[in-house]
Amino acid sequence: MPLPGSRLTQAADAFTAAAKLALDRQRAELVLDEVGRVIEVGDGFALVDGLPGVQADELVRFPDGQRGLAFNLDENHVGVMLMDVGEEIDAGDRVQRTRRVMDIPVGESLLGRVVDATGRPRDGKGPIREARRLPIERPAADVLEREPVQVPLQTGIKVIDALIPIGRGQRELVVGDRQTGKTAVAVDIIINQRGRDVVCIYCAVGQRSSAVARVIEGLRRQDALEYCTVVASSGDDPAGLRYAAPYAATSMGEYFMQQGRDVLVVYDDLTRHARAYRELSLLLRRPPGREAYPGDIFYIHSRLLERSTHLKEKLGGGSLTAVPIIETQAQNISAYIPTNLISITDGQVYLSPRLFRQGVLPAVDVGRSVSRVGGKAQLPAYRAVAGDLRLAYSQFEELERFSRYGTRIDEQTQNTLEHGRRIREIFKQPQSAPLEVAQQIAVLLAASEGLLDGLPMEQITDAETAIVRAVDEELKELAKRIESGKELDDDARRALKQTAESALARLREGASSGNT
Repeated sequence: MPLPGSRLTQAADAFTAAAKLALDRQRAELVLDEVGRVIEVGDGFALVDGLPGVQADELVRFPDGQRGLAFNLDENHVGVMLMDVGEEIDAGDRVQRTRRVMDIPVGESLLGRVVDATGRPRDGKGPIREARRLPIERPAADVLEREPVQVPLQTGIKVIDALIPIGRGQRELVVGDRQTGKTAVAVDIIINQRGRDVVCIYCAVGQRSSAVARVIEGLRRQDALEYCTVVASSGDDPAGLRYAAPYAATSMGEYFMQQGRDVLVVYDDLTRHARAYRELSLLLRRPPGREAYPGDIFYIHSRLLERSTHLKEKLGGGSLTAVPIIETQAQNISAYIPTNLISITDGQVYLSPRLFRQGVLPAVDVGRSVSRVGGKAQLPAYRAVAGDLRLAYSQFEELERFSRYGTRIDEQTQNTLEHGRRIREIFKQPQSAPLEVAQQIAVLLAASEGLLDGLPMEQITDAETAIVRAVDEELKELAKRIESGKELDDDARRALKQTAESALARLREGASSGNT
């Protein structure tokens, strides 16, 4: 029997041999780490000396974990775009490379959350459980990976769905002066995606915090946050966050698109995004061009919006629809940024301040609005009624302009004006009140067929409500056929017309009995 001391000696020898083996395997390696020094700090940027191997758009790290993005690679220094408030950064501070580009968390855990351009939560609901990260800057899909726009994106707004249709995978610009309802139109489009399996991302760029809070509250009241992510960068944030926000929102949407799902991204708005880029460029002494914007401002927006597409079935068949918003000044759509974005996108919805002042909401100017792609994806039922409506409405607008001069008007022209006024009244729609496809078709058909021409203007809203209610109660099967993409044949047209006539007859009876 071995003595206890010998067992201890054997154990010690075994431990020493194992430790020696581990030390032999663990070889110290020298790691070259590039470290720079801050030489200047400004509003949203820093100039860094050193970092000879840093790459464009690479993340760098400051003391206390603050981050920046390598924006300018000059001969003598690196211009860094700050992603955090730079009050705690001083000249002489160390700056380290991270050897990775800026990325953000993506996935289902972001739905219902409010985050900034770096993916940090802003809603007080705790950290985000991330499963995957994607760079904010990614190449757009190749031409051979894209399908034509074939499926409509229903907005629930009568005038847009009928006359300026949007397809899934399209880029449709919303443009107008300040305070004309641009955000309201975009939010209504998001609200109408409830139950349609469309992931929505609302990207606020440079907006006031109170305005973003109102949008979030409106989405919450309509139960739209459960399928929506809000990427918020307020006007108080550094210019770097405002610049990166649209790219981050697009990467979040691309994740779902690559899973075969349909995505809607609203950029509110790209005018402020362009100003943030101009601010950074001028601070970092990039050469200014037209309206003091740098020469690559077109490329900044084109490479962002080019990522919107409809993928082929072999790649999942997902789509990413972009609805950028821009603000004009004094209705000048020929300014630099508006013309850039009009040329990049597939059409625009123009909101007129004149219509807004007249109480026509949404204030869509049909003559200045266009959709160059969505018409091919429009449901056949809309095509059966939209052509007559557009022609009648265009004639009405032209005649209305001449009638203001006090010219004598014959009876036929007067009837055309009365018919057009009722079409314009039908195009009015309250905020956060989207209509289903069959409801819109019935109302628009009633207006196109002249069924509303005999009603006083103050009863048009009640007539629309009566028609919508009758369609919901009496034509459920026909509504399903219309939404599935069936043609509006003579029988369906006759059924819709008869239902509308019955609803209007009941409305007239109720009005006459009320008067007596």
